[in-house]
Amino acid sequence: MNKDNFLYPRSQYRGKFSPELLVFNANLQEFTQKVNYICALQTNGKLSAEKAFAELQNLWAQLERSKQGLGIGDVSC
Repeated sequence: MNKDNFLYPRSQYRGKFSPELLVFNANLQEFTQKVNYICALQTNGKLSAEKAFAELQNLWAQLERSKQGLGIGDVSC
């Protein structure tokens, strides 16, 4: 097994296809991986709860900007 496939697993995209949705799906999978790492670091005492929360807020803001930039959820799409 490839190390990158083990550390960063990707699921196959399913659903209505558009380039924007495919990119957002990749961004969403990356978001979930980072959330898992932050949670693990905080649970094991390597990251304070405050720092973990701040990191999660930052990740969420990035995901929202991605969604807005791709026009996902717009009425015009």
